[in-house]
Amino acid sequence: MRFMKQIIRLAELGLFDSRVPRYTSYPTAPVFAPSVGATQQAAELAALDPAVPVSVYLHIPFCERLCWFCACRTQGTKTLSPVESYIGTLEQELALMREVLPEGLRMGRMHWGGGTPTILPPVLVHRLAQAVKAVIPPADDWEFSVEIDPTMVDRAKIDALASEGMNRASIGIQDFDPLVQGAIGRIQPYDITKACVDDLRAAGINSLNADLVYGLPHQDLVRIDDTVSRVLELAPDRVALFGYAHVPWVSKRQKLIDDTALPRDLDRYHLAEQAAARFRAAGFDAIGIDHFALHDDGLARAAREGRLRRNFQGYTDDTCPTLIGMGASSISRLPGGYVQNAAATAAYVQRIEAGELAGARGHVMTQDDLLRARAIEMLMCEFRLDRNELQASFGPLASTLDSTLALLAERFGDLVALDDDALEIRPEGRALTRIVASALDAHMPEGVRYSRAS
Repeated sequence: MRFMKQIIRLAELGLFDSRVPRYTSYPTAPVFAPSVGATQQAAELAALDPAVPVSVYLHIPFCERLCWFCACRTQGTKTLSPVESYIGTLEQELALMREVLPEGLRMGRMHWGGGTPTILPPVLVHRLAQAVKAVIPPADDWEFSVEIDPTMVDRAKIDALASEGMNRASIGIQDFDPLVQGAIGRIQPYDITKACVDDLRAAGINSLNADLVYGLPHQDLVRIDDTVSRVLELAPDRVALFGYAHVPWVSKRQKLIDDTALPRDLDRYHLAEQAAARFRAAGFDAIGIDHFALHDDGLARAAREGRLRRNFQGYTDDTCPTLIGMGASSISRLPGGYVQNAAATAAYVQRIEAGELAGARGHVMTQDDLLRARAIEMLMCEFRLDRNELQASFGPLASTLDSTLALLAERFGDLVALDDDALEIRPEGRALTRIVASALDAHMPEGVRYSRAS
């Protein structure tokens, strides 16, 4: 009875009806405007402090198969010809960056995402990695992570990545049940995934992240429990458990998914709760709203020490203040704001071949933006907005949030706690975190349909 009352209350507060951002950035990408582009991008890159390492993200948009559930910027290909051509364009983009980046800049993190980075054969792995390092050499303690599709990788590719410094792999799994896999257009047998993990560990890559998705068609408690059991057999040190965002108005391929087979709101909630409980029971710490990490993992330590951050890859212990995005649709987080490269691959290539950086839209941060960005990040990472920290960083401006915090305390009642020091979301209210954070968002554009809050 108590549990059902809690569910009813969460529902009344909008858990199953609200559509709000995931807040991997603030402001979110729909706010970006074409008035901010390549000129701002070049100026910001030139002004970077070479003594402070940066993170680098490279987007590889190509896939041999287009998974129906995916809403990422990707395109299908059956040959390597467009992939090789694209690597040439990335090399051109790097050459343009070399002209503006300060001498001596170092790379603290590098991440390859997509699409399917492991579509690259070893020769292109080496070619791309060497091109990046020639322009932004790695720092001594750098981290190089790659998104891995087990069906599109072999030992030769893994060895190539390892030889270039890859020390963390993020393995896409989603769900191991054949019925669910068939319903989302992603067939990936467990034995293929296990062989991939074995090859990674044989190559010395022991830091593994597993990506799972709940809320997929035909998922039920039995199926997701079996998937979690199989994931635990693979012994990752981090797990991301994302809620499926069914946004067919954004990603046309999602129209191939039978939406009548999607779990209902309450069933979706139970799927997330059961999977989370299994990971906690297996010794993982819960990190933010949808990540898990072993207690001695760097992400868990960052969460305990108040160093957890959130970026376009989700939760991170990355301390680099600047993220340089390269490739089609990549977003850079620069000291003055955000700049996104042209989203369509053809438009991106056209800009680079014209001899200019590919920034096509973005946002210049105001002090109010910086205040709200930090406040939202606190809630998303720690479920606690530290008013004293905001006061120390932003002075009297921090008090502009006071009326909103008071309204949140009134709206959510005992699910939050508000005092002179902080606003804290209590454990029983943490499913509402994105909704709470959205109350601090001053840039919620009309007509934008975000993913569901649950």
